[in-house]
Amino acid sequence: MRVIGLMSGTSYDGIEAAAAEFTLTGDTLRMRPLGRLSHPYPDELRARIAAALPPAPTTTEAICVLDTGIGQAFAEAGTRALAELCDGRADLVVSHGQTMHHWVEGGVVRGTLQLGQPAWIAEATGLPVVADLRSRDVAAGGQGAPLVALFDTLLLRGLPGVPAALNLGGIANITVVAPDADPLAFDTGPANALLDAAVRHFTGGAEEYDRDGRGAAAGQVSPALLRRLLDEPYYRLTGPKSTGKELFHLPYLLAALADVPTPDPRDVLATLTRLTALTVADACRAHGVTRLVVSGGGAHNPTLMGMLVDELPGVDLTSSDEVGVASDAKEALAFALLGYLTVHGLPGTLPSGTGARHASVLGSITPGREPLRLPAPAGTAPNRLLIDTAD
Repeated sequence: MRVIGLMSGTSYDGIEAAAAEFTLTGDTLRMRPLGRLSHPYPDELRARIAAALPPAPTTTEAICVLDTGIGQAFAEAGTRALAELCDGRADLVVSHGQTMHHWVEGGVVRGTLQLGQPAWIAEATGLPVVADLRSRDVAAGGQGAPLVALFDTLLLRGLPGVPAALNLGGIANITVVAPDADPLAFDTGPANALLDAAVRHFTGGAEEYDRDGRGAAAGQVSPALLRRLLDEPYYRLTGPKSTGKELFHLPYLLAALADVPTPDPRDVLATLTRLTALTVADACRAHGVTRLVVSGGGAHNPTLMGMLVDELPGVDLTSSDEVGVASDAKEALAFALLGYLTVHGLPGTLPSGTGARHASVLGSITPGREPLRLPAPAGTAPNRLLIDTAD
């Protein structure tokens, strides 16, 4: 089955599209990646998303406009992926949508909201669309995140030592696949969320992120500010746990800077980068990680990666590219895999990763142009993932 995955993360800079062919034989799932592309959000849409994200107030009108606008942008990305990656032939589109709110109270996720009406994608591509993948896990008592855990587990299972996958998006999440133990997965804290907010604030919106980590590299870590940031209770929670920009946003950072004034913006960026490295490293040390496979936008930040190396001596840090999965495509491919499982009647969650009462088949299906015909349910869930890179 040929599947297109569409993903936009908490940095909301655009949509990553990736396509792959999946074949399930027994308990082995083979994936042949077909390529990826990036589809930027229009500036006006990005501004609307930013204006509606917590802690800003919003309206039902704004949410309706965003649901349509994001859905149309995802439809454009899906149409491009169908033509440019799949030669016009695919069976399914899987859309993560754009997370606007992740409702957490006392460590319990009460709800999660991803916008991007899938009907626009189905109408534009003519293909059935699996969307709203997080809600079912939340209804089963889970965190609804990180949903990449099953993909990570299938990919890393069987590697020597204690391998883990780290994704550095707006929020950092980790999946630990220790031998003879249930996989663990959770959000460690901010990756780019506070860094991006700081850069926009200090540059008056002229810059969106710390390009190549240059700002942080030119600054000095403030021990006092770092201590203040590490006082955040989230870091002391045990997994499963998840978080988002509902917590780690600009007012959160400004409150810390009011307590610990730090005049040089470069020092703030250096401290925030060290915060990410330290909180990720703490999670790795707590679970005995020996190999860390890194993906996401933060993997392109040499200052952050250097700090991770400093914090984790003896741990083998590699890119997900080295295990056959392009770093920038991993999340889109992970959601493509989840959609493939959904239409085959297979669960896409790991209760040990999300804390749910049971594993669930994820998402809702919007039919395409043709009558909806699902494959016969698969008899066996996959136990490993093999990447086929042959042409």
